[in-house]
Amino acid sequence: MKYFILFGPPGAGKGTHAAPLEKEFNLLHISTGELLRKEIAAGTELGKQAAALIEKGDLVPDAVVEGMIANTFAANPDVKGFLLDGFPRTVQQAMDLDEMLESRDERVTGVISLMIPDEEIKTRIQGRAQIEGRADDASDEIIANRIRNYHAKTEPLIEIYKEKGLYFEVDGVGSIDEVQDRVFAAVNKLF
Repeated sequence: MKYFILFGPPGAGKGTHAAPLEKEFNLLHISTGELLRKEIAAGTELGKQAAALIEKGDLVPDAVVEGMIANTFAANPDVKGFLLDGFPRTVQQAMDLDEMLESRDERVTGVISLMIPDEEIKTRIQGRAQIEGRADDASDEIIANRIRNYHAKTEPLIEIYKEKGLYFEVDGVGSIDEVQDRVFAAVNKLF
């Protein structure tokens, strides 16, 4: 079983490139953002709690996200692998993922990191807010908070995965096709 992490700051193109990766390599895409948005849309208690945090640009508690991911792993034993999008986002989540996979006698296969500069993050998130009508992408203050959270809490994972020899950085700036070619080349090296 393959376990890929699609990594990068908000707006880097993880969602854009996940569907072609899923199709090309027969992986199951697990987007923590999509899982949470479904809970919010359904109006569940989890969804209400998540919405309040997301509206401020804050992260949802680890136990909630990890539970959803573990359930998805267990419910899909017949896929070639999984493509994690939006998880892990913190050092603790990375450690928890390692434990989750060890319990399955598995490990992370590779981290495909889409990198873009901060100004590009802001531009892309604002564009996405207009196209998709996403309230969590709407204000400059929320966007700035998401960028700060990324640098403070998620970026430290780069060194962890580099030390393990699992980190593969891809330039996320360019046309969708150009970036997709780079992403596919990185994943092909790991298959």
